[in-house]
Amino acid sequence: MGSPKSLRTPRYRQFLNLLREARLEAGLTQQDLAQGIGRTQTWVSKCELGERRVDFVELEDIAEVLNKPLQWFCTRGRTRNEA
Repeated sequence: MGSPKSLRTPRYRQFLNLLREARLEAGLTQQDLAQGIGRTQTWVSKCELGERRVDFVELEDIAEVLNKPLQWFCTRGRTRNEA
């Protein structure tokens, strides 16, 4: 897991907003996403709250279930109101 400090950076918070936004756009609950990636709803909740860091391989699985390209979750070059 990442350091607690790295979970609070503006870019990581922006990533968490994108993660939640993608799930909601897909019309999925945390439980739906969890089932799609073989995790628990609690795991998804902790990721969305920033209590657990999402690694790249996990993001690949999440992106597939949410039908989003990986680039959609990138924070570099985005303005605040894009997320």
